[in-house]
Amino acid sequence: MKLKTIVILVFILILAPAYVIGQDRPNVIIVITDDQGMGDLSCMGNPYIKTPNIDKFYKDAVRLTNYHVSTTCAPSRGALMSGRHSNRVNVFHTITGRSLLFEDEVILPQIFAQNGYTNGMFGKWHLGDNYPYRPEDRGFHEVVRHGGGGITQGPDYWWNDYFDDTYWHNGQTQKYNGYCTDVFFSEAISFIEENKDKPFFCYISTNAPHAPLNVPEEYFNIYKDIDAIDENAQRFYGMITNIDDNFKRLEKKLDDLKLTDNTILIFTTDNGSAWGRNVYNADLKGGKGSVYDGGHRVPLFIRWPNGKLTGGKDINELAAHYDLLPTFVDLFGMDFNPIKPLDGKSLKPLLYEDKSTWGNRILYMDTQRLQNLIKYRTYTVMDDSWRLINGNELYDMRTDRSQTKNVIEELPEQASRLTEGYEKWWQSIMSEGPNERYGYIKVGSPKENPSRISAHDMFTGKHNGAWHQDGASKGVQASGRWKIEFVEDGEYAISLRRFPRESGLAINAIFPSQEKKVELSKVLVGSEKADFDNAYLYVANIEEELKIEPGQVEVTFKGKIPAGKYDMEAQLIDKEGRVHPAYYVYIEKL
Repeated sequence: MKLKTIVILVFILILAPAYVIGQDRPNVIIVITDDQGMGDLSCMGNPYIKTPNIDKFYKDAVRLTNYHVSTTCAPSRGALMSGRHSNRVNVFHTITGRSLLFEDEVILPQIFAQNGYTNGMFGKWHLGDNYPYRPEDRGFHEVVRHGGGGITQGPDYWWNDYFDDTYWHNGQTQKYNGYCTDVFFSEAISFIEENKDKPFFCYISTNAPHAPLNVPEEYFNIYKDIDAIDENAQRFYGMITNIDDNFKRLEKKLDDLKLTDNTILIFTTDNGSAWGRNVYNADLKGGKGSVYDGGHRVPLFIRWPNGKLTGGKDINELAAHYDLLPTFVDLFGMDFNPIKPLDGKSLKPLLYEDKSTWGNRILYMDTQRLQNLIKYRTYTVMDDSWRLINGNELYDMRTDRSQTKNVIEELPEQASRLTEGYEKWWQSIMSEGPNERYGYIKVGSPKENPSRISAHDMFTGKHNGAWHQDGASKGVQASGRWKIEFVEDGEYAISLRRFPRESGLAINAIFPSQEKKVELSKVLVGSEKADFDNAYLYVANIEEELKIEPGQVEVTFKGKIPAGKYDMEAQLIDKEGRVHPAYYVYIEKL
């Protein structure tokens, strides 16, 4: 063998991850929490919060210190799963049908499944609650999840409150005992035990510490006497400490099963802090929803002993959520040829300190939260050193981490360079026609029949809270349409409801607010509205209005509907003629 060949081979053996040179394929676990920002960990300098187990993990992990996600939850998940910017994949809002990850996107669990992995998803999905957008439709083999973007939101099971809830297990509702975060970690640990002898991808996506800030009393008590933080932050921190205890349980199980060394374990979050940013924010400006760094710069810690990703090292180069998919493909040599161009870039050179070809990239995040994408709407342009905010603010992140000194007048050339990048990026987004495309909920399929659809996914410019269970209870006004695809010709029954079937409530039911004081759990506002008079449906060849009778729980329309894509309007109209959505619609092929 020639000397040159020997040298190259030795170099590969030293630098390549262990899997590449013959060991078993690594397992992958991603723990992603909800609404927890950079400053909501003790290891990031927070003087109040107690997170000893994640702190210990931090000390032994590789840390991405300049890692960015979207400014709100569903967009971050859409980008992480697809390797593409959320604006491309129909996930630029958290409601109104713009959080349904396009069906034709090939996403992370599908890639893992195609490469021999068994996949489990536990907790928050927030990329669609109906076929074909559910996690079980997108490559996950085992799923335990709540509905919508949070427990108590419209798609969720009625009267869930974080304690002893009912969740969807592989598409069917199932009652669970215990606090939500405990349940999701317990189900994930069971999945890991069942699949310990084969490669798995485990996605633990907690709804905590998202509001409502319902927390076990023992965790609230840790913080209740700290005068420097208000009750919301006390609850918020209690939820995070509970996550930390569950993270310890997860690590112990990996140790007991002797899986730690060959498991990539990632801890991260989905956007900036919602409730802790005014207490401690790691010197960042802004929180959830903000295009300042505090809204989207979050922790990401990764450990893989067999892959030599340990030791408490920092990576300071710019990275983003959509980099994870191409990174896994690159690290494992997976079979994947993307049909659509990825925005993400493999982080392998950074992880293995081969930065010679990395360069100074430019990234783009925005906060859209409308029915259609709007150019120049609340955005940031980032490179390793600079942040351009909304085209009129420029910050030097090397000396101004907190973004306090706008230097755009002193350095217009930097602003022009980043502005030029934004213009090209926006053109590339719009070239894919995202405003002309919609995520259609498919009904009449054996995959889901009947379909339980909520106002959460209704296209509307002014939702007034109709997307939430509280909106149904209050009877808030809103109007809009759903995008529905009937997959087969047939006879259909379409039932309009104010409350979902599991509630047992009539359309004009009145009930008081619910609250559990022992577990510090606020459930639902009460219902006082009892004057709904008519139900109206327009879809395909059906346009009809029917009277709502006293005590009626739902109004059902029947008809033959040809297969096709349609706009659907479903309304509850009160005695004054005011229009409200049917907060829940059930569509069944008979």
